[in-house]
Amino acid sequence: MALQASAFPNGFVVGIHAVGWAFIVPCFWFLDRLIAVCKSTTLEKSQRLEQECYLRPLEVFFGSITFFILFLATAPLAFLGFLLWAPLQACRRPFSYHREMPFLPEKATNKGFELTGKASFVFASANLCLLPDSLARFNNLANTQHRASAIGQCIVQGISRPNIRILVDSPSSCGTLSPSTSILPTVNSPTYGATQDQSSQQNPRALSSQGLRQQNDVPWEISPLFPANVDILCLEEVFDKRAARKLTNILKLEFGHILYDIGVYACQPPCRCSSFKFFNSGLFLASRFPVLEAQYHCFPNSRGEDALAAKGLLSVKVLIGQNQKQKRVVGYFNCTHLHAPEGEGEIRCIQLEMVTKWIAEFQAANKQPDEDVVFDVLCGDFNFDNCSPDDRQEQNHSVFEEYKDPCRAGPGKEKPWVTGTLLEQPTMYEEDVNTPENLQRTLESEDLRKRYVAPPVPEADSPLVYPETDQPWIGRRIDYILYRESSISKQCRTEIEEVTFITQLAGLTDHIPVGLKLNVVMDSDSADE
Repeated sequence: MALQASAFPNGFVVGIHAVGWAFIVPCFWFLDRLIAVCKSTTLEKSQRLEQECYLRPLEVFFGSITFFILFLATAPLAFLGFLLWAPLQACRRPFSYHREMPFLPEKATNKGFELTGKASFVFASANLCLLPDSLARFNNLANTQHRASAIGQCIVQGISRPNIRILVDSPSSCGTLSPSTSILPTVNSPTYGATQDQSSQQNPRALSSQGLRQQNDVPWEISPLFPANVDILCLEEVFDKRAARKLTNILKLEFGHILYDIGVYACQPPCRCSSFKFFNSGLFLASRFPVLEAQYHCFPNSRGEDALAAKGLLSVKVLIGQNQKQKRVVGYFNCTHLHAPEGEGEIRCIQLEMVTKWIAEFQAANKQPDEDVVFDVLCGDFNFDNCSPDDRQEQNHSVFEEYKDPCRAGPGKEKPWVTGTLLEQPTMYEEDVNTPENLQRTLESEDLRKRYVAPPVPEADSPLVYPETDQPWIGRRIDYILYRESSISKQCRTEIEEVTFITQLAGLTDHIPVGLKLNVVMDSDSADE
């Protein structure tokens, strides 16, 4: 699909859409505040107790009345705006594209294959829960716009740090020194509520990590920072448009190519009895490499509250550079967000079938004989894990025969070093998990993980036996980065260089971001084949 800065075909349609949306926004905002004033996060409750503030009932009472009156007063204008807005969705492209110009050439391509025949690629994925503020509060998160800015700054701080190795004191060790690539002096770290202690706001410090460890041939790390030099970043649940723009404005400093506002709205296809989409897919993709082709598909089988969002699959083809034979080098990257409710594995399995089908069709349509494919990655929030008995159907899906999961020992069994990626929402702001360093220590402790990481989901009417004897307690890992070797060029060899569980967004989201670093070596002797 053609990549354009605007999602609409011409300026006239953009103007009409802007007018319609301007009519809707006041009513939408008052409804958002009406719900938000009645729903507090655990952090807000604890802050009111510390400040001995007892005016909350009055705030809720008068705030609810005020926002409800304003909501009713602006509803007629919103209805008029809706009549302008909804029909225009039929001609809307399923994403907006930001290309940062000028962009440094060394950041837009990878010279590794051209110079040495090998290169490393770093991918990261994170669910951010950037919903309208009122809805985010049901996940114990608030201040969506502030969180979007803080998250963007955290990501930029992490990925732009020097990729060097030094010996540091591990925060969870007893004085032993270990190599690390995760060090960043932070003088003006973004803060959110109580997620940073006061000393960290006043004095420069270095975030440290245990350094890479290796088990079962997979180097891995629990890091308080995003990996350095991330090449492609996939974010989920960036539903709020203002939050998406904030992220774009911050991340464009490091990523020259960004796809946002991905998905469809209203009834799609038009004039069909399909579910009405109030929200886009929530997917957001930032790439250092130029995007050659992009395609989005919306899942047609969503149900319940999930059907209100246009969840689906985004597939992109990116230009990496050239190999030593001056042949074009490309990569494929796919991101998705599957159906959420527990106990509905059949829906997720059908969606996985669609994902593999759509990826195959996209790659077949965009494959060129004069290029080498060096990676094929699938990532996102799959909303099922590899330890819950309730998710057994998804755990045995054929997608894991096509794509490799470096954290998976087999269906229903994780590798012993893996940690869960879904946090328990009620305890998100407790001291053990409210800073990147504290959350890192917690994930490294099996006893603490049991308290703060979401536990496996048992099958209906069946007692849960977890973990198995002599196996560690891991928790729900629902965020994945998978890679496939069968679809890349035959002369390429892939090796996992690092798997990372990232704690830098402690207090900003209820998920643990994940990272994957792949090393790809191309045999120059057969590069023309």
